[in-house]
Amino acid sequence: MANASGPAVAGFLGADFRHAASGVHYRVYEEAGEVWLSYERDDPARPLEGRQNLKYFIGSGLRGRTYLFEQQGYWFEAPINWYAKRQVWDMAPAFQGALEMPLTLPVDPGCLHCHASGVASSQLEARNRYAGAPFAYGGITCESCHGNADAHLASAGAIRMMDISRLEPVRRDSICLNCHLEGQAGINREGKRPEDFRPGDNLFDYSVFFVRRGESGSGGRAASQWEALLKSKCKQISGDRLTCTTCHDPHDDPGPAERVEYYRGKCLQCHDEAGFAERHHAENRDCTACHMARLPSNDIAHEQVTDHWIRKRVSAARLPPATSGDLVTVSGVTPGDRDLGLAYAQTAVKGHQTAAAAESNRDADRALELLRTAEKNGAGARDDDELHAQLGFLEQLRGEKAAAAKEYREALEADPDDGLAAGNLALLEAEARQTGAAAELWKEVFSHDPAQLEAGFNLAVIECGSGEPGAALQTLDTILQFSPDNDRAREMAAAIRAGREGCRRQ
Repeated sequence: MANASGPAVAGFLGADFRHAASGVHYRVYEEAGEVWLSYERDDPARPLEGRQNLKYFIGSGLRGRTYLFEQQGYWFEAPINWYAKRQVWDMAPAFQGALEMPLTLPVDPGCLHCHASGVASSQLEARNRYAGAPFAYGGITCESCHGNADAHLASAGAIRMMDISRLEPVRRDSICLNCHLEGQAGINREGKRPEDFRPGDNLFDYSVFFVRRGESGSGGRAASQWEALLKSKCKQISGDRLTCTTCHDPHDDPGPAERVEYYRGKCLQCHDEAGFAERHHAENRDCTACHMARLPSNDIAHEQVTDHWIRKRVSAARLPPATSGDLVTVSGVTPGDRDLGLAYAQTAVKGHQTAAAAESNRDADRALELLRTAEKNGAGARDDDELHAQLGFLEQLRGEKAAAAKEYREALEADPDDGLAAGNLALLEAEARQTGAAAELWKEVFSHDPAQLEAGFNLAVIECGSGEPGAALQTLDTILQFSPDNDRAREMAAAIRAGREGCRRQ
């Protein structure tokens, strides 16, 4: 964990990789003490060439590694990753089939807190914009688990740091679950941010996590070890006595030669009846090989997930993600209408992006019912921009445009920087032929966050149609600064410059 992040030059791994689907040739290399990512495509119809100065690495290299770079105060993840298990470079998760280079993958505090320490809060206008460096220290430091060290250091060690084992179970477990609990939907409590969690806090005061009822173990998610463990007989019988550190020492990791005996010893702490160790598969001492298979991950390419379900009989088959059924909370937390409604809204959006349209519609209906109830009864609903923005989106999906616009405006009253609400309200204004209002909204979104490419492109179209080709070109050029492989922006800019685009010139 101490090596989970740091300066790019300290974690340099060279790359020379050509992505077949997009035709882009990527290289990661050192030059004059700095690390660079170069990209090029030798195609006259779609030329591409450039490079980015990589500032930090993320990932210890045991499972994988990627890099971070900065543009105008905005921080992004490199479009390619090193996947250690397969010893290959490939595109970032979910972009294996991308036809364009994705150079605007945002880095937000919620992602960084599992890989770095002293993570900064992002600025209000964009989740990946920081006043300075995105984190103060590479890797997971002592304070990440044991809390503030000021008194410990001032007393030259006489005052001990927080003893995790003395915490009540939910607060003890929260330290690990902060990174090893994912769920099918994760909802921030109203007014809470995950990056504000500190060791000793109850994680469920900050976030609520949901899975489908009856889901198989982790559902194949790479960071869902806890959900699987909760289903195991080991956990159900042991209760709070069994936690992550029962088997895992966060300060050390057994080497390959010791691993089998190390984990077998952990199993035998509970399975300690006389003669059990001698008669239970003495010919194969690797308990995990039989009871904790390493299954293919559903959300990260080239990765496997150790199945913490701990079943009697397992196979190497991928665990299918559950796509239907009621949502229930992880760890028995009781959700309110707001949190459950937002969770159903999340799964509805995911369903619309896949083939699970029927279940997605059911989730959307359930989300709408719950969020309307929360809006009616919730004392804080007036200032809850997330609730209003999601309500607006669900009503927009149902074609209830006036109701959606009302919710988006209430979301923007609560948070003027809510890009989701502003962008979607702009679409409704454009459909109503209120192009001036739409342009102002998209301009606000795009000026705050140039990685909002759809907002930028829509703004350019309106600027062109309003007889402002110069403004449209400026907007398109900004898109291409951040996303140089954006075909739509490149083609529209070329058409305007060649006089082929029908911009009315004033």
